[in-house]
Amino acid sequence: MSPKSAFIVFEGIDGSGTSTQAERLASRLREKGRAVHLTREPSDGPIGVLIRQALRRRLVVPTADGGRSPRMETMALLFAADRMDHLECEIEPRLERGEIVLCDRYLYSSLAYQSATGEDGEASIPWLLELNRYARTPDLVLLFDVPPAEAGRRRALRGSDEEIFEVDALQERIARAYSALPERLRDIPFERIDASATLEAVEVAILAALEARGIR
Repeated sequence: MSPKSAFIVFEGIDGSGTSTQAERLASRLREKGRAVHLTREPSDGPIGVLIRQALRRRLVVPTADGGRSPRMETMALLFAADRMDHLECEIEPRLERGEIVLCDRYLYSSLAYQSATGEDGEASIPWLLELNRYARTPDLVLLFDVPPAEAGRRRALRGSDEEIFEVDALQERIARAYSALPERLRDIPFERIDASATLEAVEVAILAALEARGIR
């Protein structure tokens, strides 16, 4: 019998460590002989590349009032389109082959970031869910909890260009939006991870969460 596939998502504010831990888990699972595919959202597909340009302020979008940034509603539509392309072309084919797919950010980033930055706030979540109604439900969502101040310190150490969402006050709102998701979406398999701990401790917590769900 071929190994069981699994779709595991890493979620958290910028600087919470999702990318680092996704890479560590991929290495650990490969050591066990599992076929693992590590991916991310925005994806590396054509729509995802466009989104990354917008996030890094390299995409100019003229607006009626002279602004240069896309509206949050426009970004939400782009993220949803990228997600469906990502699922169809990359994620689902690998799951069908029995692989474990690790995705750094997914639908729940859209819910947290868009509801925290859009004019409608939490009232936008039903619309966002409707936009993404065909998005596959993960087998596990690892929700990284880290104080926004600590995440900001980590971002500063990275030294990379700041993206449009990487503002301290905004990250605090996004962190609150993330924290509310497990209560709002009770049918989604969230597992909170204390991402303020050491790299090793976070990895141990992640492996325990996988083991509890029979993902090996």
